[in-house]
Amino acid sequence: MNNTTLKTPPYLLDKVKDHLETIYPDQDADALARKAIALFEPIHDSLDDSCVSTTFLWSEKDIALITYGNSLVEEENRPLRTLDRFLEDFTHDRFSIVHILPFFPYSSDDGFAVMDYYTVNPSLGDWGDIHKIAGRCRLMADLVVNHTSSRIRWFENFKKGIHPGKDYYMTVDPGSDLSQVIRPRTSPLLQKVSTPDGPRYVWCTFSHDQVDLDFKNPDVLMEFLSIIRYYLDNGVQVFRLDAVAFLWKQTSTICLHLGQTHKIIKLMRALIQAHNPRAIIITETNVPALENLSYFGLGDEAQVIYNFPLPPLLLNTMATGNSNGITEWLETMPDTMENTTYLNFIASHDGIGLRAVEDYFSHQEMTQLIDLMKAFGGRISTRTLNGHPAKPYEINISLWDAMIGTVHCRDDNFQAERFICAHTIMLGLKGIPAIYIHSLLGTENDYARRENLQANRAVNRHIWNYPDLCEKLADPDDHHHQVFFALCSLMDKRKQHIAFHPNAGQITFNINRNVVAFQRGPDEISNVFSLFCIHNITNQAVTISPKDLPKQWQRAGMDLISEKTVQLDTRLDLAPYQSMWIRMSTKYHRIIE
Repeated sequence: MNNTTLKTPPYLLDKVKDHLETIYPDQDADALARKAIALFEPIHDSLDDSCVSTTFLWSEKDIALITYGNSLVEEENRPLRTLDRFLEDFTHDRFSIVHILPFFPYSSDDGFAVMDYYTVNPSLGDWGDIHKIAGRCRLMADLVVNHTSSRIRWFENFKKGIHPGKDYYMTVDPGSDLSQVIRPRTSPLLQKVSTPDGPRYVWCTFSHDQVDLDFKNPDVLMEFLSIIRYYLDNGVQVFRLDAVAFLWKQTSTICLHLGQTHKIIKLMRALIQAHNPRAIIITETNVPALENLSYFGLGDEAQVIYNFPLPPLLLNTMATGNSNGITEWLETMPDTMENTTYLNFIASHDGIGLRAVEDYFSHQEMTQLIDLMKAFGGRISTRTLNGHPAKPYEINISLWDAMIGTVHCRDDNFQAERFICAHTIMLGLKGIPAIYIHSLLGTENDYARRENLQANRAVNRHIWNYPDLCEKLADPDDHHHQVFFALCSLMDKRKQHIAFHPNAGQITFNINRNVVAFQRGPDEISNVFSLFCIHNITNQAVTISPKDLPKQWQRAGMDLISEKTVQLDTRLDLAPYQSMWIRMSTKYHRIIE
């Protein structure tokens, strides 16, 4: 990097010290700060937040692909090379960000029990394969920061009482007050482990193979700062902080979203951005909406947060044909601050989380949706709440099968249309869209994999034989072909219009319960260019009268999806699950200019 200096900017040292003084009040914050900053040298010399504009970090051309390193396999080729081949042969430049889920050696949870943070899983490939993918897009990687595998060298050392690892893990007296702890699992929280100092009880938020780290020890933080720098050097530009909300534990508390956790994220943000101003932190915090929003901080924490209410709200919208819930949510969704935005998605490698909508869904709505998803082959994962009965936590189902029918008709032959409509809504919303590879491909429930692994989430983690997939994508009559190319077409159209910039304005319209409607732009980002996005979320044709439309849209426009002129001053007819992205006429743009 040409525009760098090895001299530490004073404001960076002050910022890092401030965070460390809060996290470790009994430690030498100055010494820790200098050690941390040294890990990220050289430091970019034009670094203050004012120089990192939203247009610099992302644009309307940014769309993310979420995939495992081995979602596509073929004989005599490394899975990461097959993934790179798929990106070149099929997706071309449509995805500017590719999130490869944990690609490290692991012992369980499909990668989220990491055994070695510095090595690529040899069954997938090597760092050369990672570098090649990072050369064609912005690489997004997981920083599994809350816990490690029980088989990592650190934990083996913990059990032997030697360094490094001897004091890396969270231990508590089993008699401690743990009654308020919130976690998304039903397994016992503590695991008894033999050590040279006698039995110790280690904290396991997720499973006994995923042992929680103790960030009260600054050596643990420094270890992860070293890992971050290593990832930066190997092409990672987007860091997904996995399960970060659970990072800091304190007995007699809920052990979730504690202040030290937020400070650690702010610290990581400052150091990562100091080294690479275009690098981004995304926090994965599947919690109620207001708690999730807290990870923006004051614009100094995560640049991007997962928009967790969207998947269950949009799924329920398509299942019921009623837009009231999602419209109300969109109307109240807070504006993002400078240099922050949402990551919008409908499906991912995990299930469709329900925690984020606990305050939005009535008991009847939740039960109705769960029953429908069970009918379509889904399973429900649960969590415990301080001795209370288990509560639904997420729906495990492929999104394609989740769209088979509705609560009114279990199979109405509109599966593909409903599926595409849901993605059209997501692609139009404020934020960066992310598409899971199995949604891109219209993959069905993988019942065999679920039963083989005895894991509910495996139903939506199919592994495609690449030649078989290519054959299906070449067949126009196959739904995999139809879904893939329909989504590609939508992505191509989205990327052409600045009104879809992740930070362009959004206004929601409550037209009627049969449609989802919102406007993107105009504002300081999209200037005079605005789009009216309207979607029929039912399996019946819908007619919209001009009087039901906002006044500014009661005129001629061009639908970007069908590429046809639309007369909004007469009536608007929408076929079942039809979507329109309508741009004002050029004449009207000249008027408002």
